[in-house]
Amino acid sequence: MDFGGLIEASASSVLNELLASFRDPDGGMALPSSYEVLFLPPSGTRATSPGASTNLFSQVLLGQVGGQEQREVGYQCNSIAFPARGIDTTPDENIYGPARKIASGYTYAPITGKFYCHNDMREKKFFETWQRLAYNPQTFAMGYYDDYVGTIQIYQLDQEKNRRYGCELIECFPTDIAEQTLDASPAASVQEVTVTFSYRYWKNLTDEGQLPKPLLDRLQNVLGDQVERQLLNRIPKVLSRL
Repeated sequence: MDFGGLIEASASSVLNELLASFRDPDGGMALPSSYEVLFLPPSGTRATSPGASTNLFSQVLLGQVGGQEQREVGYQCNSIAFPARGIDTTPDENIYGPARKIASGYTYAPITGKFYCHNDMREKKFFETWQRLAYNPQTFAMGYYDDYVGTIQIYQLDQEKNRRYGCELIECFPTDIAEQTLDASPAASVQEVTVTFSYRYWKNLTDEGQLPKPLLDRLQNVLGDQVERQLLNRIPKVLSRL
């Protein structure tokens, strides 16, 4: 029996476990193709009959009634973006010399999503129905704000499909449904509907107050690197004594 090889393999296994404990558990690069979108419908789309599904997205988009996970709705979303956020500034006029800007609030830009369409165009029909909750083109009646605003959640997933980052758009609704081109070419792709959403603001679903402090992150990385180097330097000496 090759005891030397067995000892070397055991030492390597222990070392790998030690090194893994110091390495970043969140390693890996985020992929733009790995995401999840959830729609929480506005109150105006919720069923009122007893026992009916409260998720009209499930009923209209997927043609199913009751028990459908809201996660299934996001499968129709071909592309979407995390929303932008900027800080408003105003000039501080109470100082001499060069101007100084001070923060006065946030600005939020609309986002756009693209959705695959079934043959019956149920996706397009849904967003048109959602728009009619805000303004009815037949009666010219405006809807109540709380009846047509909903919520959208967007998540970044890792390679194991775990949610690693997420944001929630508050009080959102579709403002624009883009034109859809019809093309007789045999190589035409799947039909999509492009929808622009307005919202009041968005929030990070990870409690920003609980995020790791940058200083602690740096200290952890430095200590981990030092321990890793020391272990690597001592391996030959340990093995030579066995």
